[in-house]
Amino acid sequence: MKILVSADMEGATGVTWPADVLPGAPQWERCRPMFTGDVNAAVAGFFDGGADEVLVNEAHWTMRNLLLEQLDDRAVLLTGRHKALSMVEGVQHGDVDGVAFVGYHTGAGSEGVLAHTYLANSITGVWVDGARASEGRLNALVAAEFGVPVVLVTGDDLTCEDAKGYAPAARTCAVKDHVSRYAAVCRTPAVTAAGIRAAARDAAALAVREQPASTPHELEVEFDAEHLAGAATVVPGVRRTGERRVAYGSPDMYEAIRCFKAVTTVVSAAVEETYG
Repeated sequence: MKILVSADMEGATGVTWPADVLPGAPQWERCRPMFTGDVNAAVAGFFDGGADEVLVNEAHWTMRNLLLEQLDDRAVLLTGRHKALSMVEGVQHGDVDGVAFVGYHTGAGSEGVLAHTYLANSITGVWVDGARASEGRLNALVAAEFGVPVVLVTGDDLTCEDAKGYAPAARTCAVKDHVSRYAAVCRTPAVTAAGIRAAARDAAALAVREQPASTPHELEVEFDAEHLAGAATVVPGVRRTGERRVAYGSPDMYEAIRCFKAVTTVVSAAVEETYG
């Protein structure tokens, strides 16, 4: 049994505000061991549950945040940027039986600690096939296309609630309770490690490959400024649907997520200092 752990940072133990996840910031350095601890707890739990292999894919910002020297020796780490499937790179090779979303968060326009979708700001909402979509929902659809079920989700309490909408069978573990976008009631690392490990152990039983499900999808993205919608239409196939909205269709989720990445890259380049 092989598990892919997609590891984001905003939903990690103790993380509540931007400096906690901004590479180079003192608070980021302080939070990196807690982030690594969450991942280690998931790795340990999956091996407790019978996993033979665990691949950890870094999914936050520069994708160089986890501390390799502190990682469980039984796991291997995929670190760095520019990966074909970004946050769920590795799911496409036909050898992964289940995927875990560790340190995830809610989507742009929703309540939740450090809620966003791909871009920290600028995007105010993403919808796939008419349903509001977090990164978890988007990545779950990508994984499903390759027959891989989401078996574990960790983050704040609202992230765990969000997971019920796209992976109802998955085990969840809340490491903190949402108070505001920048505040949470946090459990200590020892407590969250025990919870994540237990959830991952139970989740291992759910890691059974399914029939791949490749279907067309329609994505819509809303921005916080009109000019960003205009900038996004530079990407072929992206059309304007409103003053601050764009949409595009894709034959499958593989193409949809790659187009979404292109849109966010172009929009990031169009954001100006202070005014956005």
